Amino acid sequence: MFPNAPTPSPEDEALAARVRAFVCEKVIPYEKDPRNGAHGPTDALRRELNALAREAGVLAPHVARAYGGLALTHQQRALVFEAAGYSPLGPIALHCAAPDEGNMHLLEAVGSEAQKERFLRPLAQAEQRSCFAMTEPPPGAGSDPSLLATIAEGDGQRFVVNGRKWLITGAPHAGFMILMARTVVQGEDRGATMFMVPLPNPAVRISRLLDSLDSSFTEGHAEVAIEGLEVTADDVLGEIGQGFRYAQVRLAPARLTHCMRWLGAAERAQDIAKAHARTRHAFGSPIGHHEGVSYQIADNDMDLHMSRLVTRHAAWTLDQGDPGGFVSSRAKVMVSEAVYRVADRCMQILGGLGLTDDTVVAQIFREVRAFRIYDGPSEVHRWSMGRKLLRADKQEKV
Repeated sequence: MFPNAPTPSPEDEALAARVRAFVCEKVIPYEKDPRNGAHGPTDALRRELNALAREAGVLAPHVARAYGGLALTHQQRALVFEAAGYSPLGPIALHCAAPDEGNMHLLEAVGSEAQKERFLRPLAQAEQRSCFAMTEPPPGAGSDPSLLATIAEGDGQRFVVNGRKWLITGAPHAGFMILMARTVVQGEDRGATMFMVPLPNPAVRISRLLDSLDSSFTEGHAEVAIEGLEVTADDVLGEIGQGFRYAQVRLAPARLTHCMRWLGAAERAQDIAKAHARTRHAFGSPIGHHEGVSYQIADNDMDLHMSRLVTRHAAWTLDQGDPGGFVSSRAKVMVSEAVYRVADRCMQILGGLGLTDDTVVAQIFREVRAFRIYDGPSEVHRWSMGRKLLRADKQEKV
C-alpha cells in the first residue's frame, strides 16, 4: 500500500522545474553535437555537460552533501531524474546516469571510508567516471548471476583474477571498475566478491566496443578481457563472498532510477507527438482531430500516469527502509513496457518523420526498447515476482 505518502514539497517541485529548464535551455542544444554518436557522448562532451550542471548547481544531486550533492531521497529523485531524462543527455549532464549513479549509491552504502575518499569523492564530483563489471558473455553470467565465470583465486589477502565481461557500460576512459568475480580462497569457493579496480590497468583490456541499439550512455558498451589482474583484500568492496548481496543493494534503486529517467524521455516523445498532431494536416483537419491519433495520445497519457505512480510508490517504499526488491521489479517491468508503448505510438503519430533523426523520438524508441533487457529482462522479474507471490509463508515480505 501507499499510506501517508507525502506530496512533493514546493521546494522539491521547484528543483525539478529548475532541472527541466536547465535541460531544455542548456542540454537539448547538444543533442546534435558531433561528439554525440553511435556509442553515446564522448567523455569530452560529458565533461562539458557536467561543467554546465555544476555551474547550475544540479550536479550529482543524489549523493550526500559531504560529497557535493543534495542528498535527495528516492522520492525527490523521482521528480528530479524524470526532469533530467527529458533529454537523453540530461542524466549525463547531471551525472545521474547509469552506471555512475548506481555505483555512487553502492559506494555510499558499502564502501570503507578510504574507498569513499579514493573512489566516491572524485566520481561524485565528475572528475572521473566508473563502470560496473558483472555481466559476462555466454556461458557466463547474464540473467542468471549464479553462472559467474570470472574467477579470483588467492589466499584471502592476495588474488589473481581472470575472466571476460561484456556489455560493460562506460568502460572506455573509466577511472575505476567495480568488478564482480567468484572468489576461490585456498581452493574453497567463497562465492561472489566485488573488487575495486583503478583504471587504466594493463590486466584489464577492452576487446571491442559493441555496436548496440541504444546510444545514450557515455562511451557505449564494451567487452572486457581480464587477464592476470592482481588485487588484494584492501580492494574488496565490503566483505569477501557478499557480492550478490551487495548487487541487490545496488540494483533495486538502479532499476527504479532507470524508470525515472526514461519516464522523462517518454514525456518528451509525447510532447513532440502532440505538437505534430496539432500542426500536421491530413484529410481536411489536423491529424490530432482524427480518433486514430487522438486515442494514441490518450493511451500515452494513461501509460505515463501509471508509470509515474508505480515509480513513486516504489521510491516511497525504498525511503521507508525496505530493500525494495519486489516493488522495484514491478516498477521496472511496468515502466519499461509502458514507455516502449508510448515511444512506439509517438513514432506512429509522427509517420515518416518519426523514422528520421529530425526529432529525438527515434532515438528514444531505440533506448526504451533496450530498457526491457538491461537491469534484468521482464521475464526474469516476472519469474522472481511470481515465486515470491506464491510462497507458502503468507507473512514473508515481498
